[in-house]
Amino acid sequence: MTDGYSRDEFMRRLQEIGGAQYHDRHPLHQRMHAGALTQDELRRWIANRFYYQRSIPVKDALIVSKLPTPSDRREWLKRIVDQDGAQEGEGGLEGWLTLCDAAGVDRERAADPTAVLPGVRFATDAYVNFCRERPWPEAVASSLTQLFTSDLMRTRIEAFKQHYTWIDPAGHEYFKSRIDQEPDYSKHALDLVLRGATTRADQDQALAAVAFKCDVLWSIADAIA
Repeated sequence: MTDGYSRDEFMRRLQEIGGAQYHDRHPLHQRMHAGALTQDELRRWIANRFYYQRSIPVKDALIVSKLPTPSDRREWLKRIVDQDGAQEGEGGLEGWLTLCDAAGVDRERAADPTAVLPGVRFATDAYVNFCRERPWPEAVASSLTQLFTSDLMRTRIEAFKQHYTWIDPAGHEYFKSRIDQEPDYSKHALDLVLRGATTRADQDQALAAVAFKCDVLWSIADAIA
C-alpha cells in the first residue's frame, strides 16, 4: 500500500462498521433470534428474502466482469456456482427453496418477483445497480459484510432449533452452508480490496461501500418488518 491504512487499521474500521450497522442488530432479527416472531412473520421474511437471494449471482456476475485477472475471475465465479448450483437442484437458491418447503412457504410465491414487498425490491435492486456502476474495488468491498455472516448463521440455526421447531430441520441446511463458504469468500474479497484500493481515499470509498451494503440489508429488514 502507499498512503493507505495498514491492513490492521482497515480491518479495525471494517469491524466498527459491522458492529454498529450490520443487520444482526435490526429489531426484526433480534425478535427472530429471541423466538418472538409468529409463523406468519417468519414466513414473510423467508418469502421476501428469496428476492435478495436470487439477486446474489446477478451482482456476482457483474463483479466478475470487472475483475482484473483471470485467477480473480475464476475465484469469484465459484460464488455464482455455489448460489445457482452446478446443476439443477443444487446450490444456495435451492437451499433457500428447501427452507421455504420446510416452513410451509409456497415455492412459486417466493420465486415470483412481482409478489415481493416494494421496499425489498428497491433495496435489493439498489445493491445490484451499485455493483453494476461502481469500480470493482467498491463493488467487491460491498461483499465484506460476509466477515460478519458466519456468526449470524450460527445464531440463526440455534434460534430455529430452539424456537421454531415447526420448521423441518432440512431448512437449516442453507445457513449451515454459509458458515463453510463465508471465510473463503471474505478472505479473497479482502485481499482484492487491499490490492485494488491502495490510497486512503480509495479505502474510505471501500469502507463506504460496506456501510452502503449494511444499509441495504437493514432496509430489507425494515420493509419486511
